[in-house]
Amino acid sequence: MWCYKQPVTIYFGCGKRARLKELIQNAGYTKGLLVCDSFLVGNGTAQQLMDCCGSLLPALFCDIRPNPTVVNVDDCARALKELHADFVVALGDGSVMDCAKAAATMALAEGSITQYHTTGVPLPCAHLPLISIPTTAGTGTEVTCSCVLSDEAKGIKAPLLHDNFYSAIAIIDPELTYTVPPRICTGTGLDVLAHAVEGYMSVNHQPVCDAICVHAARLVLENIEAACGADLDIAAKSAMVEASVMAGMGFSIPKTGASHACSFVLTNKYHIPHGEACGLTLDYFMNFNARSGDPRMQEFAHLLGFDSCEELCRRIAEIKVHIGARTNLKDLALSDEDIGFLVKNSHHPNLKNNPVEITDETLYDLYTSLR
Repeated sequence: MWCYKQPVTIYFGCGKRARLKELIQNAGYTKGLLVCDSFLVGNGTAQQLMDCCGSLLPALFCDIRPNPTVVNVDDCARALKELHADFVVALGDGSVMDCAKAAATMALAEGSITQYHTTGVPLPCAHLPLISIPTTAGTGTEVTCSCVLSDEAKGIKAPLLHDNFYSAIAIIDPELTYTVPPRICTGTGLDVLAHAVEGYMSVNHQPVCDAICVHAARLVLENIEAACGADLDIAAKSAMVEASVMAGMGFSIPKTGASHACSFVLTNKYHIPHGEACGLTLDYFMNFNARSGDPRMQEFAHLLGFDSCEELCRRIAEIKVHIGARTNLKDLALSDEDIGFLVKNSHHPNLKNNPVEITDETLYDLYTSLR
């Protein structure tokens, strides 16, 4: 028994960003705020979109941290209120889109997003419609109902889930990823792979998402090395963008698992980029599940053309080395106390999505193997 839901209208293809004004007009929106990062302001991409849309998109907000904070959300919501905006355009990476998602709700609410982040208090359902235009092949957040926010005052980085966070429209234009530096491609590409793998092996798996996750994982395995290379490979870049949006669709219902649970503390404490933090532990948990008797990891490997999960994990380990991703934590010189901290703070609810129970002993073995 299962249910599949994907309410986002997706426009995919090179040059599709040129349709933004048309899509805004067709939707009947009148005044919007462009939410982006400062890099896209500096390279002129933001201004190009604003010029294209004219009075429909008269202002921008770009004060967003790489891991967006609750303060960023509240500031963005304030800008939306002052503009009297009736829609939001998010242009950028997952950080930008996550900030815009939460701000689109808080623009119609009183108070701060902190009232809802990690508190269990339900968000109000009123929200401004969101048009998402990703510029990296990474998070897939343009098609999911989740956003990840950091509360620096509390020392917490955690996801927030609500149907409000589905974009009304997602414009997926691979051309926007052509100039992304290889180092960023490394992290975002591993995030895509983690989404696909964890979506498939989640205890909440279902057949539609399974098929999507297999497709996304195959695209990543075949293209990530070329996409992260110094030379522009348009075909590989486009394939990774397709993998990103597909993996977003694939994990949005089953949700992510153990690698993402561990990534939050690794990013929060040691500032390891999210995607690399996920990729760091991904093959460990895949092998752990397979060796613990979970049959789906072997099935997943076979569907991708590998003889075993172990062979697939070796391939993932090779890819991480080839693209220059982090493969251990040796540079951090972790003490026993540090290991204990990581074990304790990896007990995020995402661990419960793993098909095999993750104990303190499992986590201790993981972190000591990386030390």
